[in-house]
Amino acid sequence: MKCPKRTWVIPGALLLFPVIAVAAQMGSEKQAIMEEIVVTGTASGGEVKKLNASFAITNASSEDIRRYSPKSTADMLKVVPGVWVESSGGVAGANVFVRGFPGGGDAPFLTVEMEGAPIYPPPTLSFLENTTLFRIDDTVQRMEGLRGGPQSVQDNGQPGLTTNFILKRGGDQTEGDVKYSTSDYDLQRFDAVVSGPLGDDLYYMVGGYVTSSPGIRDAGYSAVKGDQFTAKITKDLDNGTLSVYTRRTNDHGTWYLPAALNVPGVDNEYTQVGTLNRKGTIVYGAANKEMSVDLADGRGWDGTVSGVNFDLTVNSTWSMSDALNFTTGEADTVGLVPNGGADNVGALLADPNVDTSAVVTGTITGQATGRTIGSSEYIQQFGLWVVRKAIRSLTNNLALTGSFDQFDLTLGYYAATSSVGEFWALGNDRYYVVQQGGERVTGIQCNDATAVPDGCGFNYDIDADGDATSNALYAVGTWHASDVLDINLGVRSEKEKVNYSVDEGLVGVVDKTVDYETTKSSFTLGANYDIAENQGVFVRVSRGYKFPYFDDFRDNYASFTGGNDLTKQVTQYELGYKAAFANLSAYLTLFGNKVKGDTFVAFPGGPVETFTNTAQGVEVDAHWFYQNLTVGINATLQHTKITNDPANEGNRTQRQPKYQVRLTPGYDFNLGNGMTATVYGGLSFIGSRFSDNGNTVTLPSYHKLDLGIIFYASNNLSFQLTGDNLTNEEGLTEGDPRNPGAPNGRFIMPRSVKFTVGYDL
Repeated sequence: MKCPKRTWVIPGALLLFPVIAVAAQMGSEKQAIMEEIVVTGTASGGEVKKLNASFAITNASSEDIRRYSPKSTADMLKVVPGVWVESSGGVAGANVFVRGFPGGGDAPFLTVEMEGAPIYPPPTLSFLENTTLFRIDDTVQRMEGLRGGPQSVQDNGQPGLTTNFILKRGGDQTEGDVKYSTSDYDLQRFDAVVSGPLGDDLYYMVGGYVTSSPGIRDAGYSAVKGDQFTAKITKDLDNGTLSVYTRRTNDHGTWYLPAALNVPGVDNEYTQVGTLNRKGTIVYGAANKEMSVDLADGRGWDGTVSGVNFDLTVNSTWSMSDALNFTTGEADTVGLVPNGGADNVGALLADPNVDTSAVVTGTITGQATGRTIGSSEYIQQFGLWVVRKAIRSLTNNLALTGSFDQFDLTLGYYAATSSVGEFWALGNDRYYVVQQGGERVTGIQCNDATAVPDGCGFNYDIDADGDATSNALYAVGTWHASDVLDINLGVRSEKEKVNYSVDEGLVGVVDKTVDYETTKSSFTLGANYDIAENQGVFVRVSRGYKFPYFDDFRDNYASFTGGNDLTKQVTQYELGYKAAFANLSAYLTLFGNKVKGDTFVAFPGGPVETFTNTAQGVEVDAHWFYQNLTVGINATLQHTKITNDPANEGNRTQRQPKYQVRLTPGYDFNLGNGMTATVYGGLSFIGSRFSDNGNTVTLPSYHKLDLGIIFYASNNLSFQLTGDNLTNEEGLTEGDPRNPGAPNGRFIMPRSVKFTVGYDL
């Protein structure tokens, strides 16, 4: 299946970078973004100027987040170069890829941190990636996105992307804001945050939101519902800082899936979920048990994330820091998943090979309305999938840092435990009418049969429990060789243990068991050289690992029991240039990487692909200022290749574009009488991709236009109007990952407009 090809040419788009670099010598004296402070990627979590960092990191302030107005946490990650994000699945359940690293979905090389601590050690479980466990609201002060760099030896040893969300903290003055938001898809959302002093050197911050909508693709009922509450207490000590935080979230939304591209009228506003099919019953397990299902449960997170942080100065030489995090809750998924392509009813009835002993038996009627389905309509198999996950984790990262005349040394100990209890009932395929909220049909043999667990297709049911522990010792040293040269070396030794038990088929017997233990050593070596006071270069080589977790063993059980190590080795090279001129801040990073021992399984029980993946590319992260005008450029060009795989040798890695470019202009107006306004926008160009490793299905290139305006009527009152995908582009993020030949694809979100009124306290 080849999707309809549309090509958007961006000749010279990246040539804007050198033009802006020249223009930077002529602007105002506005403070550059590179003067910002970052904490992610530093060995002890200490602060460093972005300009002095020997790694590529992107900042997004609370104002940046407000302007971008992300529809999900994953959507916000699009501001980080080198990262390809498919946030088309809804409020949860995104796919996030990093610098050409391989992956078939979810986010295998992403760590989401809160206050510097990972919120769940496994970066991905099937039907659960880390962004599902975090919701952005007004309690977030900023986001930091570090790709590659020294993280392969620090914290949880993530070699890919680490995104750290820093919460706001209270100060000596009471302040905060309240906001109400609505949209053209009937969004109703209320946000509030307030912070201030509780006593001498004791501060608080509390905030959260409540939201509801039928979804950006109208389900006809409240398909998106959520609420969140966050609290943080901070105590400034004579020799440091202590903070405690907790966040309670219950937020779910429709799981949007690939749509039938061969059906007239199916576009980016289509969703199969609706009032006529919201309720259903599935049959599962060897005993043919039944379960009632409500699609309104959707996909999301109902749980709590809490933590304690402290930074203490021990003496004139040594300091100590610790970041502890505890996460517990449920991350469930309920959805209608397509099984194969859509069929025209008339063609089925006219086909002599389709008779009463197979698919269609006589007249096909709608179950809910009793109407006869016309020969011009389409039907398609959808599986009512149910996945229940109860997760729990405890992580702690303790670091001791000594500062000497020309040398800094950090010694760290990272420990983590994580567990999962899960129940799956996949399949339960039945035919439905392909239309918005299309109903299940009768008159089809496999639809009408009772007590048939696999219906018209397959079933895959499991009951599983797993526990994992990680213990790592690491050391990072920085030699200040001169006033302009720093050399950094880090090493890490980590032991991982995994125990996992699976009842596959729900037969009451454990048929897959795992008792796994391995130890790996990682390293990073980097140097930072200051060309001038406002310019620098860095170089880095690192080797890290992605350790296997529960799904890796279940999906690759035969390979594992055959003696194969499922750990993936990641080697990376980086060369970067950074600058902070009077009106330009910029990062330019060249990267190369190799991921050995990667595996890919398209569906449970399917064939296992094992291969090596290589990638090379360049990232641009720049902001240019001229008087009231700001222009941002976020761009990635990369080339990927699959090796050591006879079936796909030399092919490009699935789902990732060769190029993506995002331009973000903004202009500030002074309207007088205390009134100001900011007009801003985003124009994204996304290159074509292949839906599968076989490179048989092409996903066309597309572009996307966003615009917004914030009007400040006074120092306290503001109004914001944001338009997303204003040209209503029907870009595709994936084909059908379970059946590449099926004419299905998942659209980016359709055009939408959101209005927000806010008041600062």
